Amino acid sequence: MTTIHLNNLVKRFGAFTALKEMDLEVRDGEFMALLGPSGCGKSTTMNMIAGMESPSQGRILFDGKDMNGVAMGRRGVGFVFQNYAIFTHMSVYDNLAYGLKVRGVASAEINRRVTAMADFLQLTPLLKQPSAKLSVNILQRLAIGRSAIVEPAIFLLDEPLSNVDAAFRAVMRTELKHLQRQFRQTMVYVTHDQLEAMTMADRIAVMDHGVLQQVGTPLEVYNDPINLFVADFIGAPGMNRLRGKLAESDRGLLVDLGPLGLSAPLEAEVAEDARRAGVSEVVYGFRPERVTLADHGGIPMPVTFVERIGARTIVHFGLGEQVVKAVLDNNAGPVAGELAHVVVEPDALRLFDAASGVAIRKIR
Repeated sequence: MTTIHLNNLVKRFGAFTALKEMDLEVRDGEFMALLGPSGCGKSTTMNMIAGMESPSQGRILFDGKDMNGVAMGRRGVGFVFQNYAIFTHMSVYDNLAYGLKVRGVASAEINRRVTAMADFLQLTPLLKQPSAKLSVNILQRLAIGRSAIVEPAIFLLDEPLSNVDAAFRAVMRTELKHLQRQFRQTMVYVTHDQLEAMTMADRIAVMDHGVLQQVGTPLEVYNDPINLFVADFIGAPGMNRLRGKLAESDRGLLVDLGPLGLSAPLEAEVAEDARRAGVSEVVYGFRPERVTLADHGGIPMPVTFVERIGARTIVHFGLGEQVVKAVLDNNAGPVAGELAHVVVEPDALRLFDAASGVAIRKIR
C-alpha cells in the first residue's frame, strides 16, 4: 500500500489553469473519490498521479518519494479508463493474464490468479470467449480485473462506470469496494456521480473549476458542507436554500425570510457563529430529509408539486423565488395547492454568507 501526497499541485494548459494549487493526502489503503462536475480538474489530477501528465507546479509524492519525472510504468500504478481499453482480439483469459505475463510471472501462478479474479468478478464462464463479443458491461468488468490482477499499490479509476447501465453500476459499486478491501490498495476514483462517491469512498475530495473545495467523509461533506457549491452538489435533492437577513429579537437571533416570515430562533452555537461572522444577509440551508410538516408554526409555504417515487415522496413548496423540497415517507399526505407548515429540525440548519457562499456554522 502507498500514501499519496499532492503538494501545491498546479496544472496549466497554455493560458488555461486546469488545477489551482491543490494540496491533498490520500492515506495508505484509502478509497478516495475525486468528485465534481465535468471540467473541474479531477481527471487532470488523476492523470498527473498516474504520470500521464506532468505538473506545471508542485510535487506528487508516493510514500514520501517524489514522482516528478518518474515514468508511468515505474510508478506501480493500475489504471482503468472510462472506455475500458481491452484487447478485443484476445480471450477473456488472455486479457486477465496479460499484465502477469509481461511481468514474467510463472504459468502456474498466472493460472491461479486468473482463476481467482475470474471467480471474484463472475467471469469464469466467459474465460475462453473472445473479448470482441462481450457486452459493454462485461468489458468494463474485465478491464477492472485486468488492472487489479497485478495488485498495484495504487489503483486509479477514471469514471469506469459511466458507460454501463444503472443495474450494473449498482452491482459494480459493491464489487469495487470489496476488491479494494481484498487487495488493500490505495484507490483514487474519479466520478461526477455523487451517489458513487457517497457509497464507495472512505473520503471524498469535492472539486469545482480546478479548485479543491472540501475533503471529508461522505457524512462530513453531506452534513457540514463548507460552502454552497458543496451543499448543492452533494445530496439528491440538494440542500434547500432560502435567502434571508439576520435579525435580533426578544427570542434571540433569527432569520427574516422576507415573504415567508421569521425563522425559529437560532440555536445558541449557530447564533454565536453568525454574530462572530459579522454578516447580515445569509442563506438559510437545510437538507430535504430533515424537514417535517406541522399543522401550524414553522415556515408556511404552498405545495406546488408532489413526486411519489416508490419508497419516498418528494414534496415541492414555493413562494416566489423561495423554494423548498422535503423528502417524506411514501404515504405523505400533502397535495398541490394546499398550504403546509415546513418545520426544519433544529440541528439540521446550516447558515451561509449570502455574498461569498461560505458556511457560517463551522464543523465542530
